[in-house]
Amino acid sequence: MRILLDTHTFLWWIEASDRLSSKAMEVISDRHNTCYLSLVSVWEVAIKIGLGKLSLSEPLEYFIGQELKKNKFRQLGIRLWHVSGVSTLPLHHRDPFDRLLISQALMEGMPILSADEVIDAYGVTRWW
Repeated sequence: MRILLDTHTFLWWIEASDRLSSKAMEVISDRHNTCYLSLVSVWEVAIKIGLGKLSLSEPLEYFIGQELKKNKFRQLGIRLWHVSGVSTLPLHHRDPFDRLLISQALMEGMPILSADEVIDAYGVTRWW
């Protein structure tokens, strides 16, 4: 199954955080699943780095590339229909990154792996 990772899920996975749920660990560890990291999340991480809210041990592009390869995650690009889909979403969530991830999950027919319960208001399949 194809699964979309929320930004925090990706970060918690790579740092082996105890904030990651057992269900999330199970889903990511299941090699029958294909986990996707959206460029939306990479953009969000880049902004957090620029604001001083996050630091990485290597440059962002190298870091993301290494983590995708090491974890066998795939990259999900941002398409025009993903962006236009945001315009049809009700305003339950104000975070622009999450709104675009929600649109991608809906448009791609993927469940999203996220601790964010607000996502449930959009009818997206969310696992946690």
